[in-house]
Amino acid sequence: MPHETLAILFLLVCIAAPFVWAGIALSRSRFTLPQGILWVIALLLVRLLWRTNLPRRKPAGSEQGAVVVCNHRSSIDPFFLQVCFDRPMHWMVAREYVESRAFGWFLRTCEVIPVSRSGSDMAATRAAIRYAQRGDLISMFPEGRINMTDKLMLPVRPGAILVALRARAPLLPCYIDGAPYRGTAASPLFMSARVRVRFGEVIDLSSYYDQETSDMLVKELMTRIVKEIARLAGQEDFKPEFAGRKWKPTEDELLADIESLNRRERRDA
Repeated sequence: MPHETLAILFLLVCIAAPFVWAGIALSRSRFTLPQGILWVIALLLVRLLWRTNLPRRKPAGSEQGAVVVCNHRSSIDPFFLQVCFDRPMHWMVAREYVESRAFGWFLRTCEVIPVSRSGSDMAATRAAIRYAQRGDLISMFPEGRINMTDKLMLPVRPGAILVALRARAPLLPCYIDGAPYRGTAASPLFMSARVRVRFGEVIDLSSYYDQETSDMLVKELMTRIVKEIARLAGQEDFKPEFAGRKWKPTEDELLADIESLNRRERRDA
């Protein structure tokens, strides 16, 4: 009988331990209760379904806020970034998703920044600057869309640099490898993967403040951070390409990207 009691107690402790850990972690975080619950769910997905290798420590220098610049391979890339921090991270999402009944409640709880698909949305840019100025984390994907090609990164736009300079916030490069995606926003939820997340060193921009009107400087800084992402990916010879600020892919380009994604999946199967 004592052995059975001990076994039951041990089982109860094993069941309760994750919830106790989650409660302690959330009590020390800056999340609201709904955000904290979503963070725990995201962490379980990231760890168990997508078997993600996460950094053991938060990137040094990011405690006061930063603009995180990352490659973009999947609709759930923000999950991999958010679980690395104990406070909300804001990222831009197409306005129609934020206003939809299916995803709107989730996205608004996560305090995302609604953005127009037109390629130029000053209201969204100003919101990102406000968040960064108050010391929050902003994640930005300079490719502007999910990369379904064999290239490391698609042509990039300079928005992340402009936000960082105007908000007087540092840049934090990040590389995500192996994120699952099969053409739709929900597809990663039905896919297993083995993902790796790597952060670089924080890039201090204080010597460049008030120079965001210099196109040459903005391009130079964008090149610098994309090359840092490429270094994290082990492709130090990668040469960044630049897109116009209002650049949007054509339907033919999107179809070609999807076909490239399908070919890569068939090859890796």
